[in-house]
Amino acid sequence: MSNANPRGDGPHDGGSVSLAELDRNPYPTYRRLREQGVVWVEALDRWVVTRWDDVVAVETGSAFTAREEGSLQTRVMGRTMLRHDGAEHKRLRRAAQDPLRPTAIDEHWAPLFRDIALELIDGFAERGAADLMGEFAGPFTARCLAALLGFEDAGDDQMQFWSQALMDGTGNYADDPEVWARSERAAREIDAAVATAVARVRETPDRSVISALAHADGDGRPLDDDEIRANVKLLIGGGLNEPRDGIGLGAWALLANPDQYALLEREPERWPAATEEILRWGSPLAVFPRQVAEPTELGGTRLEPGARLALVVASANRDERHWERPDVFDVTRPKTRNMAFGVGHHFCLGVWMARLQIGRVALPLLRERLPGLRLDLDRPPEVRGWVFRGPIRLDAVWDA
Repeated sequence: MSNANPRGDGPHDGGSVSLAELDRNPYPTYRRLREQGVVWVEALDRWVVTRWDDVVAVETGSAFTAREEGSLQTRVMGRTMLRHDGAEHKRLRRAAQDPLRPTAIDEHWAPLFRDIALELIDGFAERGAADLMGEFAGPFTARCLAALLGFEDAGDDQMQFWSQALMDGTGNYADDPEVWARSERAAREIDAAVATAVARVRETPDRSVISALAHADGDGRPLDDDEIRANVKLLIGGGLNEPRDGIGLGAWALLANPDQYALLEREPERWPAATEEILRWGSPLAVFPRQVAEPTELGGTRLEPGARLALVVASANRDERHWERPDVFDVTRPKTRNMAFGVGHHFCLGVWMARLQIGRVALPLLRERLPGLRLDLDRPPEVRGWVFRGPIRLDAVWDA
């Protein structure tokens, strides 16, 4: 079916894709869309890009921009580094990057993150049962992120509310007013907390991200308050949700495949490749928005300036043109690049932190400290979402 949208000419889904269907399990829909190429999806009001090669073409090509008009993320957070291209993107990214470099992660944050994980696990280990999302993955990533950012007084629940409210707003394609109200409340609370933290670190610099932002040269133009606030919101969103859901998806996959969990225990050198497989197979941050800047053709579809795109990295990470047995979770799959953290110059700034949390701290320690760890078969996991995807609950039991 041809699309009548004046900003493109290509296949149309005819209204067949629903947000509810995507929320439950988007992968069958993505498989159908990959067969057609770049498809106009009515429910999203944008062109959906699902194939590996097409996503790479957008993220590395000059005909596309991250400065999307009417961006949901910009409405919720302000204009972050992810909504800039070129020199301005580099300026903002450089301002935040020192606390997130691999050396800083290994030397400063890794011991703290391990202590946080052990404290949480020890708090429920004797019970023999827990919801690994609500009692571990959520508070673990919240507490780690609060320390990394430089929030001294933000509790686990507050951090999780902020992150979820922001992410719900950036994915509010249904234009739900209650979602906007929650995201606006979170934004106000974050702005107040950032102001307090900035005042403290201007007097006493530390190793936090907020301190880095507040003291950055900014390539000759220090960051103003709006830039600091917007980029802290960005880090609260992705810096909590993605590792939290990566831990949840990884625990679900490994507990459903206990032989693979046991293999990692015997051969811990496999954890880096296993972490990438968790992120490829699960893709917790699954969709990025982009916009066409110049007339172009993508996957057989003609696109004009202003056409809005949804880059579905979760689909690209299971594209049968690029992967063998893409729907199969396999920690012995050779380590290779996936798109869970993006591609090109917008590659995720927090990648080293997330890899540490998922594959070097959380999942190995759960296995180590909870003997006989297994899924609670009386309470099946519930996994939801398509812009951001992860378990809502993940009930497990072990031999206490």
